[in-house]
Formats: sequence, structure tokens, C-alpha cells
Amino acid sequence: MADTPTVIFNAKRDDDNREEAVNRHTHILRIHAAILVSFAVAAVPVVAQKKYDPGATDTEIKIGTIMPYTGSFSEYGATGRAEAAYFQMINDLGGINGRKINFVSLDSGSDNGKAVALARQLVEQEQVLLTVGIWGAPVNLAIRPYMNEQKVPQLFVASTDASLNDPSHFPWTMGFQPSKRVEGTIYGRYILQTKPEAKIGVLYPDGPSDQEWLQGLRDGLGDKASAMIIKEVPFAYSDPMTIDTQLVALKSSGADVFMNLAVGRFATRAIREAYDIDWHPLQFIPNASLSISSFLEPAGLEKAVGIITSARSKGWLSPRSQSDPAVREFLDWMNKYNPEASLRDANYVYGYEVAQTTVEVLKKCGDELTRENVLNQAMHLDLELGMLRPGIRITTSPTDYQPIKQLYLIQFNAKDWVPLGNVIGE
Repeated sequence: MADTPTVIFNAKRDDDNREEAVNRHTHILRIHAAILVSFAVAAVPVVAQKKYDPGATDTEIKIGTIMPYTGSFSEYGATGRAEAAYFQMINDLGGINGRKINFVSLDSGSDNGKAVALARQLVEQEQVLLTVGIWGAPVNLAIRPYMNEQKVPQLFVASTDASLNDPSHFPWTMGFQPSKRVEGTIYGRYILQTKPEAKIGVLYPDGPSDQEWLQGLRDGLGDKASAMIIKEVPFAYSDPMTIDTQLVALKSSGADVFMNLAVGRFATRAIREAYDIDWHPLQFIPNASLSISSFLEPAGLEKAVGIITSARSKGWLSPRSQSDPAVREFLDWMNKYNPEASLRDANYVYGYEVAQTTVEVLKKCGDELTRENVLNQAMHLDLELGMLRPGIRITTSPTDYQPIKQLYLIQFNAKDWVPLGNVIGE
């Protein structure tokens, strides 16, 4: 009988094979699990970590300013009211990336001596994230060392002092509009082109930065400056009566062009007094004094006819200008948020533009609402605001802290300002 094949069962080898198979299966499962986990991680969106400095939370952004709501320069308080109204509109629309603006606006009383104490109040007590649009060269220059020491953005200051554009020494302080020197240069060029035989008399404030207007005027006149400027007289804001006596001196000089470089109600006084002493030269006033309701109407509109100044913004009073969608948007905002304000007050346009620029900066910050990031976004701007005349843009860089660099000339016709020419740059 044939031998039956013997099947020998090797228990150890079978166990080894089984263990090897299990290990291979486990390894495969681990690889699959790892792949699944990596896919799961990749599928989860990366959420940027929120970063906040004092003045910012998930629900709020706190902004500060200092304004002369009372005192000798109270007319400029309209810019602060405009900024508050614009931020209120933004809050009504849901805020900036879901955060509402808390706008803390302090009254300086037109007293420059209060500047540092008010800045400390904003930074140390109110703990604002940044300040915007603080009014006046003396105030901004006084608080600039403190703001830079504290590293709090002092943005879009309401001053035309060229020294406030100094990022190498004061990187936390930024201007907004063209400097007095640029403005003076543009006036000088215009006089040289249109009235080359002019005899120019200049009334200027005795503040240190106000010499910039004179330097710009001389730059614009070039080699003819010494011959064309026949008299320069200063006055003190603390003693407005000096304006009257200095105007008599300018009239007696034989000047037929009057550079009235006073600001605010002091420009108003000079306009009125020049007319009342029967002196009717071609007159120029600073851009800061162009508000019809604040400064020309108190002088008497008939006394302001023919005055020339400079502007950045579009006209908004004429029916033709109101067909512009951006102008219409501004007028609708005025009607809703500033119903008691005069449409003839250019300070509201200025505040509107400053607030609009501030909102754009904060939008760019996203969820990184640190003071450093606010400054970084502010110094990388390239914006076209609707109320700025075409050809005028807001541009900044780490070495250029003057956002607006162009102007154009306008002349008063007893009702409104009329453009005289094209946009002029530095």
C-alpha cells in the first residue's frame, strides 16, 4: 500500500508568516491613515492669528484726534465733525471687518499749550490705536516727539508744514496735503506767467513754519523774486490788530498783487480790511482759508471776488458738478450725516477725505490691528478718492510721507470757486 503523504504542520513558521502579514497590513493602514490625516489637515483653511495692540479688539477700533472746536480757530472744528460723521456712516454699514470705530475727539480750545497733555490723554487714558487728522502745525510739532517715543501712529495731520514730512527722524508722523512751500511755489509760477510785471506785497504770520510760503513764492518767481516782491510784513495771530496797520503799509507800497497768507478768520479780516481801505489788488489766500461759509461770507462775498487760491478736490456746488457720482455720494452723505452743516464749508470735504483714507488703511490691516501694521499700511498707499480732482492721487512710501502732492488753482466769482487751469505737481 502506498505511503500516505504526511503533511507536517510547522506552527512557528505559520505564526511568523501570519505576524509578517499582520505587520504589513498594519503598516499599510498606518500609511493610509497618515495620508488621510494630511488630506484632512490640507482641507482645513489656515486661519490667520488675530493680533491686537491697545485700541483694537474683536469688536472695536479706537481712533483719537485733537481739534479746535472752540477758540480762535474753531471754524476748523468742522473737519473733526466731518470725520466723526464719516466714521458713523462706516459703523452703520457694519464697521471695518466687523469692528466698529470708537472716535475719541478732544477739544484743544485753540490753545497750543494743551497739546501734549491731550496727546497723553489719548494714548495713556483712552488707549487709542492711532490718531488721525490732528489740527495745526504747532500742535502736531509739539506732540510729535511723544507720539514717536510711544510708537503711536500720528496719521494725516491737518498741517501744511513741510517739516512734518520727515520719516527718517519721525517715522510715526505723517502729513496729508501739499506743503506751504509747494503751495507758494504754485502761486509764484502763476504770477510770473500771467502778471510778470507785478509788484507783490506779502502779509504773513510770524510763526517759524510760515516762512515756507515765502520760500515757495520766491522759488516760483525764480530770478525775478527780489524785483517783484516789493514789501513783506508779518503779523501775530495773538494780536490781530496788527493786520490792519500792516495792510495800510502794503497799500502804500504800491503793490498790485496781495499775498494774504493769513489762515482762517484772520484771512477774513485781511480780505475785509483791504477792501474797506479801497485797496483792490489781485489777491491770493492759502488753501486752508478757502471755505466760503467759514471765511469768505464773514468778509462779504463782494469783497472776495477775484481771489485766487489752490484746491485738491472737485467742485460740488454747481449743478454740473453734481452729476458726478462721487460728488453725489458726498452730497448724500452730507444730507444724511451733517444736515445742519453748510455745503459751502470746504472743511467738511477735507474731513471726509481724511476719514476715507483712514478707513482704507484699516481695511488693509485685516485682523492684524497693531500700531506697527497700521503705520506699514499707511506708508504703502496708492488711492484714488472720489472727491479728489482727476490727476490727484494719494500715494506714500517709506520715504515719502506727503500723501497728496498736486494742486490746481481756483478763483472766486462771487458765488463759487472756478478752476483756472490743470493740476500742478511739485
